[in-house]
Amino acid sequence: MSSSPDHLARARAADSDRRRTRVLKALDKLAADGEEITVSSVARAAGVHRSLIHRHDDLHAAVLARAVEPPPGATAGTQVSRQSLLADVANLTARNGRLSAHTTRLERRLSEALGQTAWEASGLGAPADVETLTRRATELEQQILDLRAELAERDEDLAAARAATREPMAQLNR
Repeated sequence: MSSSPDHLARARAADSDRRRTRVLKALDKLAADGEEITVSSVARAAGVHRSLIHRHDDLHAAVLARAVEPPPGATAGTQVSRQSLLADVANLTARNGRLSAHTTRLERRLSEALGQTAWEASGLGAPADVETLTRRATELEQQILDLRAELAERDEDLAAARAATREPMAQLNR
């Protein structure tokens, strides 16, 4: 049972012709039934893989041409084109993305506001009058510096008074 190369080539060509015929018949049937025509839907109806349609330029062109034709019996004024529907889907998808981003921003702002309110209510947060407390802390630091300077002066005065009393005490003790 040997197969000649010519016999295999003829069998392959016949199989290809049968699949091409199935694709064209499926395309006609989908168009006649008013079904959506895409490469995937035609391939599914014909029982072939999508790559067969993509590999054959004439089949691919036929599918694309039929996809834009209005279904039989449709009036020109009432037919919605596939392109307009795709444009609507693209616009709605973009709008959905914008709304999603806006919702995310609003949720973040709400979360920050609620977090700040909870932080302040817990007593852990900074008091509302931070500026007043900062000013008071600065005043107290200055007062500490003034008191240290005054203490240093008094220490000097005390040391001088001790030195002055040491000499007379030393003379009295001699």
